[in-house]
Amino acid sequence: MKNFALIIAGILVIAAAAGYLFLNQMSIGKEIDMSDKKVLIAYYSYSGNTKKVAEKIQNITKGDIFEIVPKKVYSKNYDEVVALAQEEKQKDIKPELVDNGNVKDYDIIFVGTPVWWYTMASPVRTFLSKNDFAGKTIVPFCTHGGGGAASTYADVQKSAPGAKVTEGYTSYENSAKDSEIQDWINKLEL
Repeated sequence: MKNFALIIAGILVIAAAAGYLFLNQMSIGKEIDMSDKKVLIAYYSYSGNTKKVAEKIQNITKGDIFEIVPKKVYSKNYDEVVALAQEEKQKDIKPELVDNGNVKDYDIIFVGTPVWWYTMASPVRTFLSKNDFAGKTIVPFCTHGGGGAASTYADVQKSAPGAKVTEGYTSYENSAKDSEIQDWINKLEL
C-alpha cells in the first residue's frame, strides 16, 4: 500500500511539472503580433550595448527604430564621460540632439538607455523632454555595468507625464538574450 501511494505521488509530481512546463512554453515561444499598433524603438547607446538590445527588440516587434544622437559626441575616454555624465545629472543638463525624433504617429515607444549615475543617460532625458508622450505607452529598457536599473524607470515616468510606463527590461552590459526579451514583451501584453 505504501508503494502504491509513492507511485501515485510520483505520477502527480510528474504531471504537475509537465503542466507547468507546457504553460510556460506557451508564453516563451509565442509569436508577438503588433501589426495593429505603431511601434517605435528609440535608444541612446554609448558603448553599443543598448543598441544591441534595441535591435533585438526591433527584430521581435518589427517596429521602427530611432537612434538618439547628441549633437556633441561624447568622448571615447571613459573617465571623461563619467565625469560629464555626473555633471549633466547634477545640473539637469539636457544635451542638444541631432534630431529630437517624432513620437506622434506611434502607440508604443520602447525607450532604451545605458544607466549613468543611477538613471537614464542625458540624451534620453532630452528626447523625453522634447516629445509629447501623453496617451502613449512607454516601454523602457536599459543596460548597465553593475548597478542595475536604479531609478531609471521611475525617472522615465517622471519625464513623460501622461504616458503609461510599463515594467522595464534590464540587461547587464551585452548579456541580453532574445528569448528573455520576447518573454518580457509577451508578459507586458501590449
